[in-house]
Amino acid sequence: MEDLKQQLRKFAEDRDWEQFHSPKNLAMAASVEVAEIVEIFQWLTEEESRKLKGKNLQNLEEEIGDVMNYLVALADKYGIDPLEAAKKKLVINEKKYPASLVRGSSKKYDEYSESPS
Repeated sequence: MEDLKQQLRKFAEDRDWEQFHSPKNLAMAASVEVAEIVEIFQWLTEEESRKLKGKNLQNLEEEIGDVMNYLVALADKYGIDPLEAAKKKLVINEKKYPASLVRGSSKKYDEYSESPS
């Protein structure tokens, strides 16, 4: 992760783009790249979306890379380790969505009762 942060810093520095990489702009850019992921799947059926290949799979890989790069750059602005942030959020989600209560359901955490139904 540290290598990626350094590479992203150098990439921006070499192009004098740091001036454009405010937290706001990085967040907006990440959002645009996520929308490009959505576009890949937009008109596919559920089954087709599970079997990407060729150009669609290559595009997905590139867009995931873009999203990751913008998120890492944004996290770097605040000294956040993205991997640690993801791990911490998983612990939070494990508490919000206990497997015994939510198994097989896609409801939001505040839509569950305390006992499985």
